[in-house]
Amino acid sequence: MPRKSAQASVSDLNAAEGGVAAVDRALSLLAAFSIERPMPNLAELADQTRLYKSTILRLLASLEHAGLVRRLNDGRYALASEVARLQHIYAASFAIEAVVMPVLRDLVAGTQESAAFYVRRGTQRLCLCRVDSPQPVRDHMQAGALLPLDRGSSGRVLLAFSGEPGAIYDQIRRDRLVAIVGDRVPEIASIAAPVFGVGNALVGAIALTMPSERFEQSHDKLVAEAARRLTAELGSRLPG
Repeated sequence: MPRKSAQASVSDLNAAEGGVAAVDRALSLLAAFSIERPMPNLAELADQTRLYKSTILRLLASLEHAGLVRRLNDGRYALASEVARLQHIYAASFAIEAVVMPVLRDLVAGTQESAAFYVRRGTQRLCLCRVDSPQPVRDHMQAGALLPLDRGSSGRVLLAFSGEPGAIYDQIRRDRLVAIVGDRVPEIASIAAPVFGVGNALVGAIALTMPSERFEQSHDKLVAEAARRLTAELGSRLPG
């Protein structure tokens, strides 16, 4: 009879309801590959997944057969060509707006203020997506607008995570959030947080804007949560 593990494996702790245990285990193996550990050995895979090495070897045989994993000459493992093929299909079918817009809509619904997603374009920032506040008094901005990088919360975030020196940028990097009143326009307040993608690379910044008199510090939690949600959907594994 198979041995029962003394501690639950990662796949057991995150099993899909109604799913197949063997598939959950195989996926937990694939999840053990990372930017920090792109070519783990058997011991590292066992440590990351909490599976028996004998189980891992059987799963790896199936993953190798499917072209998802390959064994290197030194005994380590690397992702194989089928992963690249799937990534190519994913990239071809992926539009960032389709991921960003639902998050912006939810943020506007939760705050009744305007939300936007910005990306860096050289020395400026581009408003890639925007959802307006339903309130009649709001800041006026349209998707496609170009704004300066060194004014406004989203610009500050983009600069901070591009390595800009300075105390304010050090603080933004620590907090992964910034709230500013009157930085670009005296009558406008904003809260922004960074969004990361595959390899924890900076993708853009999500921002909530409102008239200064309606500024609420409590909205920072909703902005931070929206940024975490987008970061996860774009393939990053940042903590917190």
